[in-house]
Amino acid sequence: MSSIRLNRHPEPTTRHRARAPLWPLALAGFCASLVGLGLARFAYTPLIPALIAAHWFAPSDAVYLGAANLAGYLGGAVLARQLAARVGAVFSLRAMMVLASLCCIACASPLSFAWFFGWRVLAGLSGGVIMVLAASTILPHTPPDKRGIVGGVIFAGVGLGIAASGTLVPLLLQQGLMQTWYALGALSALLTLVSWRAWPSDIRGAQAPAGHQSRSRKQSSLVLLLSAEYGLNAVALVPHMVFLVDLVARGLGQGISAGSDYWVLYGIGAMIGPLLTGHVADRAGFGPTLRAAFLIEAIAIALPALTVTPAALIVSSVIVGAFTPGIVPLVLGRIHEVIPHNAANQRAAWGQATTSFALFQAIGAYGLSYAFARTGGNYTALFAVGAVAVTAALAIDLIVPLLRRHA
Repeated sequence: MSSIRLNRHPEPTTRHRARAPLWPLALAGFCASLVGLGLARFAYTPLIPALIAAHWFAPSDAVYLGAANLAGYLGGAVLARQLAARVGAVFSLRAMMVLASLCCIACASPLSFAWFFGWRVLAGLSGGVIMVLAASTILPHTPPDKRGIVGGVIFAGVGLGIAASGTLVPLLLQQGLMQTWYALGALSALLTLVSWRAWPSDIRGAQAPAGHQSRSRKQSSLVLLLSAEYGLNAVALVPHMVFLVDLVARGLGQGISAGSDYWVLYGIGAMIGPLLTGHVADRAGFGPTLRAAFLIEAIAIALPALTVTPAALIVSSVIVGAFTPGIVPLVLGRIHEVIPHNAANQRAAWGQATTSFALFQAIGAYGLSYAFARTGGNYTALFAVGAVAVTAALAIDLIVPLLRRHA
């Protein structure tokens, strides 16, 4: 799609876009994903034992609080377009970064379960809005041959948050649980200020009215398939995101410290993944790169179901960690290929895909947790299901080129 012309729609003209500073825009997106997803969402995972140990919440309550974030994320993904249409995408992004910062600060005071639950829902909502709007606001200002790497930079913020959840948060906890929440809030507020003026001008003409669609039937079918792939990929990630540490700590009897080591490896992969996949996609194309990613991911997810040797677990942790945020710029890039020239429809399609991801992830997390309990703690089945899910995503994507030729 190197010949895409971007001056046929009321997004910025090519001449105007060429003057826009590229890397400050990428920095703004990076800060947004780090605040809204990396810190407001993933930093909660290593805080769960501390919340329980400090008697802030019972173990079951701590799990429900994690679910509250997933529910908020789904709500944010659904509401993002309507919010952008009413007040503008850039205003919405700034507001959500401020909200995410306030959520961290508010969680430093466990006044009640309802108080904490509400703020965790709002933290998830901010992440959902940011996931839908950040890249779709920046990429129309980005040359087509740079969209992969710029998207990678944006979503590397998610990877850095995952890495920080295994490294920075344990260090902060040495100062106390309340101080940790305040530090996360202060860091989020600082990143919000750093990115405040780096966002592009809000182009209200690029916002489609809520419910308005001008995509062709062919494009809508392709977006539906991509959304299904993205949702299946969300299910595939659940075994590593939820059960990897538990597999090592309890399943293999190596203890929490060893399990945390593998989570750090997962985070290291997550930092590198979006940059690598975006770089490759700019050169090989988003379609071929996405299919290769699904294939490699399927093998890596299946490894713990086949063998639990340290080497296999290390490889699996790093690769799946890399694709956790690394698949995001690939799916977004595919949407821009399927729907060229139209920022409003691109944002609508990306919102649809993000909603699919959030919904499938919630269903996958609860479904696999239920299966894990009913099978008496069968870890092998969990990773096998994950591998099957991403293989199904690959199979669907192989159909997409046929539809593009014959639809």
